[in-house]
Amino acid sequence: MEFWIVSGGLLLVVVLYDLIQTKHAILRNFPLVGHLRYLLESVGPELRQYIVTSNDEELPFSRDQRRWVYSSAKKQNNYSGFGTDNDLERSNNYLIIKHHTLGPSVEPRHDEMYPLPCAKVLGGPRGRRDAFRPRSVVNISGMSFGSLSSAAVQAMNRGAAIAGCLHNTGEGGVSPHHLHGGDLIWQLGTGYFGARASDGAFDRDACVQGVQDHPVRAIEIKLSQGAKPGLGGVLPGEKVSAEISRIRGVPMGQTVISPPGHRSFSTVDEMLDFVEDLADATGVPVGIKSAVGQIEFWTELADRMASEERGVDYIAIDGGEGGTGAAPFAFSDHVALPFKVGFSRVYRIFAERGVHHDVVWVGSGKLGFPETGLLAFCLGADMIAVGREAMMAVGCIQAQRCHTGHCPTGVATQNKWLVRGLDPTHKGARLANYIVTLRKELTRLSHACGCLHPALLTAEHMEILDGNFGSRPLSEVFGYEPGWELCSQPDLAKVERLMGS
Repeated sequence: MEFWIVSGGLLLVVVLYDLIQTKHAILRNFPLVGHLRYLLESVGPELRQYIVTSNDEELPFSRDQRRWVYSSAKKQNNYSGFGTDNDLERSNNYLIIKHHTLGPSVEPRHDEMYPLPCAKVLGGPRGRRDAFRPRSVVNISGMSFGSLSSAAVQAMNRGAAIAGCLHNTGEGGVSPHHLHGGDLIWQLGTGYFGARASDGAFDRDACVQGVQDHPVRAIEIKLSQGAKPGLGGVLPGEKVSAEISRIRGVPMGQTVISPPGHRSFSTVDEMLDFVEDLADATGVPVGIKSAVGQIEFWTELADRMASEERGVDYIAIDGGEGGTGAAPFAFSDHVALPFKVGFSRVYRIFAERGVHHDVVWVGSGKLGFPETGLLAFCLGADMIAVGREAMMAVGCIQAQRCHTGHCPTGVATQNKWLVRGLDPTHKGARLANYIVTLRKELTRLSHACGCLHPALLTAEHMEILDGNFGSRPLSEVFGYEPGWELCSQPDLAKVERLMGS
């Protein structure tokens, strides 16, 4: 009886408050019952995710895509039964891989880790002191500690160590959580975290020391990213813990905004000077990451690399469909070209000038699946970087709460209670399983096309359906000349030996 009296009293208090509050008209008009509306609104994405949408319908990643990542990470059966549920003949922009009847003439060596090295030596064309051939064409994209939890970063670095791939630090700099056996790409954003002077400018000596002290194999200068190009970076204040404050050198509890542009350079000429100085000082290859908007920058960069000794060692193109923890809707939805359009335009500019062989090309933006990853290679990519797919491999359920600091799986949050649910060792092994499985599928698809390695594929190996019983090869859609997508002959010969031996 006492329970019901207390419960009734609490409900009465809620009703009375609803009637006198002025913020929500629904609650004033429909006290108590109106709360149901807000409850349903709060769980709307989850309801649509599990009840309303079909297997291949939901965005940014469908249930089928998420299921493939989860099952691959857990080493479970990732096959599908009873045929495709896609209406191929009426599907517009649907990818078709053109298989080869006879297949490769050399039987590839079996290895349960499915090694898939890069066809090019990173930093080789420009003679960098610490040039190297990346062991994996699938690597982890830039996601910083701060936007991700300590446990998630640890899991990703442990997974990178097991899978033999590169782990991009994201613009938050190198943290202790990045030091669990995986090789790093140190991303330098406009905030220069980890190599930041007291006034926010770039500290060259700190950068050199950081490379010497950590397992940094390459440096990535972030010009922009697909989800919010031209906006800079944003780390909500609720995520800026004491630890993040110490690592980044910023005030605790305050939102950290990385400026839209770099203070160290403002022209292509100045950027190339910055790149060459950084490569000379550290010895490691130096690349850039950017989304694609106005094309003049890329034209000038290609022209200078064609006529001068200066140049970047790699170019990472991030599609406008790329994700981030926090971005305004207008930026995430409408700014920057999608990967297929943006990458092909930039690559074509470099190919026309004959300097595409001097660059390692990296693609990102929902490429962490066999068919989309293969598409990137058919367009000329040498490697792909996976971001949100890696997050799903360590436990992300696409709750889309990254910007709130309340990620329920402990991936994109600094809430200690939520973070404790993510076991870095266990999830690191799952991430490695996912990366190995993706390499396996890329290898199998390449074999189906008659090639030993994805780098040997061309734009003629894929077609795009137009939704009206027709199709066009990638080369026609994106204006490629024959052979543009391929590496140089020495690189092709080398990768054939690597894969066939």
